[in-house]
Parts: sequence; structure tokens; C-alpha cells
Amino acid sequence: MKKLVYLSTIFFLALSANAQDPVSPPQTGQRVQPDPDRIITIETGNTSLVLKVSSRDGRLYQSYFGPRLGSTDSFSQQRNESHLAYATFGTDNLFEPAVRALHNDGNPSLELTYLSHETESLGKDATLTKIIMKDPQYPFEVTLFYKAFAASDVFEQWTEIKHNEKKAVTIYNYASSMLHFDAEKYWLTQFHGDWAEEMKARESELTPGIKILDSKLGTRAHMYQTPVFLLSLNEKADENTGQVLAGTLGWSGNFRFLFEIDEKNSLRVISGINPFASEYFLQPDQVFRTPSMIYTFTCKGTGQVSRNLHRWAINHGILDGTGSRYTLLNNWEATGFNFDEKKLTSVLDDTKKMGLDVFLLDDGWFANKYPRNHDRAGLGDWQENKAKLPNGLGYLVKEADERGVKFGIWIEPEMVNPKSELYETHPDWILKLPNRPEHYFRNQLVLDLTNPKVQEFVYNVVDGMLTANPGIAFIKWDCNRMMTNMYSTYLKDKQSHLYIDYVNSLYGVLDRLRAKYPSLPIMLCSGGGGRVDYGALKYFTEFWASDNTDPLERIYMQWGYSYFFPAISVCNHVTSWGKQSLKFRTDVAMMGKMGYDIEVSEMTENELKFSQDAIANYNRIKDVIYKGDLYRLISPYKENRAALMYVNQEKTKAILFSYTLNTRYGETINRVRLQGLDPSGTYTIREINVSNEGRSFMGMRGMTENGRSYTGDYLMNVGINAGSGTPLTSVVYEITK
Repeated sequence: MKKLVYLSTIFFLALSANAQDPVSPPQTGQRVQPDPDRIITIETGNTSLVLKVSSRDGRLYQSYFGPRLGSTDSFSQQRNESHLAYATFGTDNLFEPAVRALHNDGNPSLELTYLSHETESLGKDATLTKIIMKDPQYPFEVTLFYKAFAASDVFEQWTEIKHNEKKAVTIYNYASSMLHFDAEKYWLTQFHGDWAEEMKARESELTPGIKILDSKLGTRAHMYQTPVFLLSLNEKADENTGQVLAGTLGWSGNFRFLFEIDEKNSLRVISGINPFASEYFLQPDQVFRTPSMIYTFTCKGTGQVSRNLHRWAINHGILDGTGSRYTLLNNWEATGFNFDEKKLTSVLDDTKKMGLDVFLLDDGWFANKYPRNHDRAGLGDWQENKAKLPNGLGYLVKEADERGVKFGIWIEPEMVNPKSELYETHPDWILKLPNRPEHYFRNQLVLDLTNPKVQEFVYNVVDGMLTANPGIAFIKWDCNRMMTNMYSTYLKDKQSHLYIDYVNSLYGVLDRLRAKYPSLPIMLCSGGGGRVDYGALKYFTEFWASDNTDPLERIYMQWGYSYFFPAISVCNHVTSWGKQSLKFRTDVAMMGKMGYDIEVSEMTENELKFSQDAIANYNRIKDVIYKGDLYRLISPYKENRAALMYVNQEKTKAILFSYTLNTRYGETINRVRLQGLDPSGTYTIREINVSNEGRSFMGMRGMTENGRSYTGDYLMNVGINAGSGTPLTSVVYEITK
């Protein structure tokens, strides 16, 4: 049932007139009351965002953003009008704008006044508020969209820009959202890195002026900065206390978060596509839609904003977020490029032996004129390599089916090697400058996805493979290179559209594929964690967090990802990276969507038995990990250990992971206090992932809590033993009410 709230055009015109003369001259003895401001309240279960239309100038302001209020009526008489909800450029705004445009007549100014709004219900959990604003002098319109999710306390915000001028209007800034805060201090946590060192967290205090987090890399946009942030108000937030905003942009390309503190210590946060080198020529009646900015606020610390985002993502942000996930065995570390049908069928046997769901064939299976025997050739030529696979992919799909496992495959359809038939046949399909030498990264170039012919090619790479081999049950979609050589033959005189049109074209291809293959599991990969965002995850079931699978490094990476992305989406594999025990590697991988990339044939009998048991344990408890509430208990950034747990919604089952990372002489390892349990319930503790060779340090020292029962109150206030003086050791407890 729609609930519509409109301000009529007649009243809008009267409002504009009042902006010229807000109060008529009073008659003798008459007391004049100013017109009240119009209030627009957007709410989740625990948060209110209050906007108001000023009776003074007809513009839209943000009046409040914070804990949910019982009533917002009092804001109608408030006269603090300093926080424009979507600031423009060229009139009286002295700070960074959310939108900037150049009109047909050369006028660079823009003003936006309220025209109308409506709010509709999207079922039990969500509402959508649409606010239309228009320039009084030009047929230029901006619509703000706010989707509010009650149960998860998450807001999703985006903008649509359009006009009806005679010619194209150039837009230079086009933010998805603009939020304002008034606090004594502001603490920003950002996440940065590089290949094999993704998601490094760093917190710093914001100072007057501007700080920008952004990317200019195009495809592998998050290689150095991830499009996420945490913002704490007044004091640094911790897991359980403090006012904190978590934000992330749903866009698989260049992004920008701009934080500006003014002379009054007010902070404005502007989020959206990075406008760098991306001025856009918007044609009449064309709609420019920005990606969604997703954010959540709480006064209960960083743990709560994470749980908010996880609940939202499972239900709304990730493809099949409420479903399950396959466990898989990848052949890369076992074979690299060097394999044939015989070797791969033996890996199929290993997949079955381990008790895994899917065998994933990685890079190296394609190309004939320039065989894909290394990463310097063949990319773009997506036919089976006859020397390696004389019977084609269909043979492997059949062999997998006979063993009772599924078959998956790796592709990288957006890229090309210069040494390929595709490069020779279609040089105009490739991003390359017409008068400069080609610049290579990982021996690759980027296909020009803005070209409809290239879009059709990429679609047919996937569709053709799945049509010929309908038994393929899993895809790993990689993208190993950022954009350079930035020139599109197809775009001609609109080169500044390239960054934006590329991403929208990619989404168009994925829309087509998902229309035909709505439930096929696809892993999102980009040279590791170079493309991780909710713009892509609505098409993908999971993402590859990093090519670095050393479990010690992965504890920090997975900790960082956990602030914004639920465990069901984060792929963690047991590999030969690192010098830790098989148990430690397995325990770390089990904290998310577990898989294996390891030579099973090299395992000892005890290692194989341990892994088989661990996989069986994982399949039994993974639903708690995927969909349970996450509680980060001890941070590896603050201590020489790490501990976290997942608790199901009914509070009847929890899984605790605890790791000793390093120790110093005489250091005392304290007990771990749990969270999220029923204080009046009684819980039994069972230690899992224990074997003769992969034995828990707890069992070795006789300190294990295995088999003991405690009340939830005791576990949360007193705690249990889950630590050791031995570096690089771990324990996993299954806790049952």
C-alpha cells in the first residue's frame, strides 16, 4: 500500500514567492507567525534522518541524523538552516558541492528548490522516499532517493539527475549522498593496501579542511583503497560503545569519499563516483543515476554497525544471501598452468575424497594458436586448449558428475593478452592510446566494454560456455588489471565517459547473464580483493578476499572485511601458504566461506583424516557462520591474539574462533568473555577440529573447555579458556544451548 505525500506545484510557487518576501507587512495589532517548515522524516528501527524544506528559501536541509526520535514535529520551527541536504555549486555554497553542472548558455551555477516528495512502503522491512528538486531558472532536476531498512537499520541512498535543456549539460560532480554531523571530534577508519596486503585498517582524527579517500584505477578500483569507512563521533568507538557510522559505496569503479570540516567544526561527508577525469555530457531527458551509498549508524559501537550491514547484505545486498554455499577444491596450487586431462581427473578424485562439493578448474585451460601455458599469451581466446583438454570441458563435467561432485571454471572475460587471436582480430576493441606505446600490467590490456560489440563478446564467452556445457555449476570471474591506456575508439569525443560507462556496461552484461542464469554461483575476483563492493555483489554470490592465503595475514584481512561484509560472502581457502599447522590454516579458513587450494595427494593419512573431519564439521555448522550475528571479541590490532564468534538468531548455537598470534616472555593470556548469548540459558562446549596431528593446543595442555557447561551469564561475564602461550595456535569451540 503506497503512502503518498506531495507538495503541490501551486504551493511550491507560493513557497518560492515567500522566499522573496517570507513575511508580509503586518497590519496594526496583528502578530504574524512565519510559515512552518515542511518536515520529511526517514526512519529505520533505531535511526531517524530528518530533512526539512525551508519556508524561507524553499531549499532542502538536513536537520538531524541520529538515534530514532519519538516525534519530529519540533523541527518545523527550527531555524538552523546550514546543512543543505544536497549542496550545489555557483551560488552561495562556500564548500564542496554534491552536484555541479554547466548549462547550455555557459552558466556554471545551479540552485535546487523542493518540488515534491513521496514515500512508499516496500513491504514489512523497507520504505522508499523520493524527493524531487528543481532549479528555478533552468529545466534541471535532481531526485534524491532514500531506501530505509527497518530491521537492519541501514539506509541506501542514490540520486537521479536529468534536464530538459536544448543541448547536453555537462555535469562535473554527482554525489550519491551528502551527510552532515556536528560533534567535538571525528575519527575516521579507512582500509587500504595492495595486492596480497588488502584491508589494512588505520584510524586517524579528522582535522579542519578536506580529507579524501578515492580510487582512479577503473576496473581493479580497490587495489589501494577499499570503498568503505568507519566514522566515530566525539570519541573513538570500540566494538560495544560509541557513536559510529559505517559507509560503503555500491560501485565497481572509481569512488570518492570526501570529508570536510568547516570553520564551525561541522563535518560534511560526500560520497559517490569519483568525478576525476569524468565530466559527463548529459543529453536532454537522459537520466544519470548514481550508485547506492549504503550506510548505518548506531550508538553501540563498531560491532553493531557490522551486524547491521551483515543483516542487510544477507537479505538485500548479495545474490542468494539467504542460501548456502559450495565448498570447493581449486587446482591452481597443485598444478599451475601445467596440467592435462589425466591430472585433472585425479584432482576430481581428490575433491570427492575430501568431501568437497566442487572442483574448480583455474587459469590455463584455453587458447590454441597462442596456448595459455603462462600468463603472457592466450587471454581472450576462450576455446578449450586441445593439447591439454582434447575432449573439451564436457569431458571434465561428465567425469565430475560420475564422481558425485560439481564442476566449476575460471574466466577473465574483460581482459586480453597482446599475444592472442582476439588482439590480432579486433585491435579496435581494446583500450589503447592512438599515439603512445601500450602499457601492460600482468601482460594484459583491458577490453573496451563501452563498445556494444565487446559487451556482446563478453556475454557470449560466458553464455556460450554454459550453453555448450550446462553441467558447469560454478564460475570464478577474475579481473587482474586496472585501467591505463585510457582511450576508447568507440567513445570518440566522449573520452571522459569511459570510467563510468565501463562499469555501467559491465553491469549491463551481468544483468543479461543473471536473467538467463539467475542462481549460478559466481565468485567475484580481481587480482585478489581488487573489486569488492555491493554494486557487484548483487550479481555474485561471494568474493575472493586476497591472493594472500597465509593464515596469519588472513586473520587481519578477514577482520577488516568483517566490518562491512558477512562471512557468507568472504572466500577463504586452505592452502600451502604460511608455515602454520594445517589445523591453524583450516580454522582461519572456516571463519567464512571455506574452500581448498592444496595438493591433496601430498597429505599424510592424518592430515587427510583431519581435513575430512573438518569439512564435515564445517558443513554442519556453516549456517551459523554464514547467517549468525558476528561478535569480534579480541582484536589482533590491539593484542597478540584474536577471537571472534558467530551466534545464530535463536541464540541456541555459537561458534567461537580463538587464535594466539605471538607471545612474549611472561605474558599472561586472559580468558575470553563471550557475547550475544542468552544469559539465562545453559551452554555446552565442544571443541572441534582436533586430531592426532592437528591437535588443539588446549587439548595438549589439559586446559580445554571441551564437554563443560556454563550459563550464558557466566560465559559473557567470566569467560572461558581460549588462549595459549604457544604462538600460531588456535581453537574452535562449538557452543550449544
